[in-house]
Amino acid sequence: IQPYLQNATPTSITVMWEYSNSTNSYLEWGTTPSLGNIASSNSEYTNFPASIFTSKLTNLQADTRYYYQVNSGNSTSAMFDFYTPANSYEEKSINIVAMSDMQIDANNPTKFTEIINDGIINYIQTNYNGNINENLNMILIPGDLVSTGTNYDHWKDHFFSQSEPLFSHVPFYPVLGNHEMNSNFYFQYFDFEDNGTPGFEEHWWYKDNSNVRIIGLNSNSSYQIPEQLDWLDSILNITASDSSIDFVFAQLHHPHKSELWTPGNTSFTGDVITLLEDFTTVSGKPTVHFYGHTHGYSRGQSRDHNHLMVNVATAGGYIDYWGAYPQADYEEYTITQDEWGYVFLEVDAGNDPKFTLKRLSIGDDFITKINNVEDSITIRLNNLPPSNPSGIFPLSSDIVNPDCTILLADNFLDPDNDEHGASHWQISNDCSDFTSPVFDSWR
Repeated sequence: IQPYLQNATPTSITVMWEYSNSTNSYLEWGTTPSLGNIASSNSEYTNFPASIFTSKLTNLQADTRYYYQVNSGNSTSAMFDFYTPANSYEEKSINIVAMSDMQIDANNPTKFTEIINDGIINYIQTNYNGNINENLNMILIPGDLVSTGTNYDHWKDHFFSQSEPLFSHVPFYPVLGNHEMNSNFYFQYFDFEDNGTPGFEEHWWYKDNSNVRIIGLNSNSSYQIPEQLDWLDSILNITASDSSIDFVFAQLHHPHKSELWTPGNTSFTGDVITLLEDFTTVSGKPTVHFYGHTHGYSRGQSRDHNHLMVNVATAGGYIDYWGAYPQADYEEYTITQDEWGYVFLEVDAGNDPKFTLKRLSIGDDFITKINNVEDSITIRLNNLPPSNPSGIFPLSSDIVNPDCTILLADNFLDPDNDEHGASHWQISNDCSDFTSPVFDSWR
């Protein structure tokens, strides 16, 4: 497995690679292609005699380009590079990719390669100047990296081999899906912040980059436990008063409400959503939870809280097509598409923090697309709400037909020039109390 990047901070990063035996293997690195520094590594067997090597570089400079290569026995890797994150106080804008469920589709065994090269790398090269890792800071993967987590070849050939052009230059952060099967390979191959609940290390954690706090969770059934929710609640409590954090992005594998595949729903994710919604109300900071499990894209939002719910699948796994499984139309969701693709986020820090989320599609089995923007939404920390709607019909003097009444309000108007997203209509028997309406519609 070629070198790849984990757990980056402004002053440190973890480089990992796998070699065919446990021979002495070390990392050369520096701020120029001449390198000049040597770092030792630790190793452990993965698929004997193959070993995974880990080298942690420390005392680095923030927002700086470094070069590196690996020497193992008589083999030397190609030269790669990475950028350390900027310090949070620098308020530097960042870009993030979120994608999931790249587990192999036997009919499309190199679809993940297509996502990496024709999708992500091509999109950045087309739309930005400079190196890939100057314009992409981190990658989030909410689960199902492989089809069978206990199968070594799935990790080596299906996941790492197809992603090497990107993961050797940009750090990525996964969480456990059901297909990982809680395997030892998963915990050997990744390096996470050690800030979760003691005894559950690497099952849940949080990571900061610029003005964003990333929270990784484990939504598998054996870990849908109070300890995880209590930990999440505690992290959100300290985040509410952290002035350096404007947004919280959580990632976990299972959906709460899946439009393309309702059997995948879990109430645990609903509990996570409730905590995130309560956090937005208390702190005023918008939140998102990214998930997968269902193989298609969905984007929804809480009606009464500044919270997005986004399925970022599928980055390689078979597509859950419309009409193929038990499905539903949930009022929270604005769009659902049965296509391959990924999500790209542009996050602005500074005086007017905001992020724009885009869904980029590469199509399905029948129609090929190349980074088509299928959905886009911008969320601001300091959003100005739209004008309160005024009723046009019926007014107190109007006579209404009890069998069919058309409700009318004035035109939508927003001071930020945002577009209309939804309207909430209610009819009550009491003009001063709408807690128990006789009609309630959110469209």
